[in-house]
Amino acid sequence: MQTCLLLLVASAAVQSPVQAPAESLFVYEGAAPLEVRDSLIQTLENGVRIFNLTYASPKGGLVTAYLVVPPGPGPFAGVLFGHWGLGNRSEFLPEAIHYAERGAVGLMIDWPWTRWPPNRRDQGPLDKPEQDRAVFVQAVVDLRRGLDVLAARPDLDRRRLGYVGHSYGAQFGAVLAAVDPRVSAAVLMAGIPDNATFMIESKDPDVLAYRARWTREQIESYMAVNAPVDAVGWVGRISPRPLLMQFGWYEHAIPMESMRRYAAASREPRTVLWYPTGHELNDPRAWSDRTAWVIRQLHLSMPAR
Repeated sequence: MQTCLLLLVASAAVQSPVQAPAESLFVYEGAAPLEVRDSLIQTLENGVRIFNLTYASPKGGLVTAYLVVPPGPGPFAGVLFGHWGLGNRSEFLPEAIHYAERGAVGLMIDWPWTRWPPNRRDQGPLDKPEQDRAVFVQAVVDLRRGLDVLAARPDLDRRRLGYVGHSYGAQFGAVLAAVDPRVSAAVLMAGIPDNATFMIESKDPDVLAYRARWTREQIESYMAVNAPVDAVGWVGRISPRPLLMQFGWYEHAIPMESMRRYAAASREPRTVLWYPTGHELNDPRAWSDRTAWVIRQLHLSMPAR
């Protein structure tokens, strides 16, 4: 069984980047009302404002988010954020404030499975792969709708729209930036190329225990059904827009070969950086490198003193 699965992933690793991804999965009605509702939470001493915000998901329910707005009239750049799978919209709040001080509006959304009912949509077990694909597709579509929310602001410069995503945010961000040319620069942090990373390649004990619960046929079915949201099939299509990829040398569940495979699927102009840290990418240099790159790509200014 293991030999067959290894052969399967080897084949997938070669074929995925050149297969035509199913762009139609991520199409939505762009003319539908955004139904944006926001309420001010806090105004910081520097004039940056933080809002609770919701907007209508094309897949049903409301997307919950934070919006961070700089002081002044603009025009501002925009940054859309995608958090890691075990996190929520608050992950990038400090970073969004940092960019707002330099002239960028930040929008941080919750993934469908982190929202409160009735807007929550949970992932499914491995033997129900269509449920996972539906949730993953919604995550990408909700990100595209987030770009609509930003672009609708009269104080926004639509030519300067960036994306920053971590883990799941790096997976969905690759799809987003590939299918939506409005993303002018993208950062993908601690991402994986495809489901084979966990279904076959990872040697993490928890992953091995989970994998042992399922048959080879179930694993193959899951990977086939969810192949359209595998980042490796999309990341090369971000080019010629600039891309920054960040990885940790000490990932616990993600093998080095998987990360290198993801990086290899990207195209120039790209920057790939590695840090002596784990999946959290909590090395201060990772934060410093990322923020400097975003500031440079989106032409943000230094805050007035």
